[in-house]
Amino acid sequence: MYLDMLAALEASWLGHVGRHSAWLYTTANLLHVLGAAFVVGGIAVFDLKVLAEHGKNAQQVSRYAIPLAATGLALQIPTGILLLAVEARALGINPAFYAKLVFIAVGLINVVLFHARFNGALRAGRLPPEARAYAFVSLIAWIAALLAGRMIAYL
Repeated sequence: MYLDMLAALEASWLGHVGRHSAWLYTTANLLHVLGAAFVVGGIAVFDLKVLAEHGKNAQQVSRYAIPLAATGLALQIPTGILLLAVEARALGINPAFYAKLVFIAVGLINVVLFHARFNGALRAGRLPPEARAYAFVSLIAWIAALLAGRMIAYL
């Protein structure tokens, strides 16, 4: 069923347009990389603040870092679908693609758990020490997702 979905995506108008428009593919690729920079950059700044200073002033950093990361994710989702559609059958079975999806899932689940558990403490400017573990997992997950995304081209 998964392979059928990949074949349908590749055969879709999106796959066709992506394969036959150098400008669209190039623009999508650029925006996907820019989105990755926003996601990993925004999250890394926040996570490093939590790790290095035990969350001191993390709330002020989050006011800029979290919207930046969310903007990056908003860029990455549609551009990632387009980039996948161009060669969905080959890319969709790439081990690095699977790894990227797993790391993204870990990162997103970690964000949800962090905010569910520490949102009040973050707003009060007093993150407990256990918040550092979430920041560490987040930092590793998003950097690993970035690395796995780059490895797709080489596997």
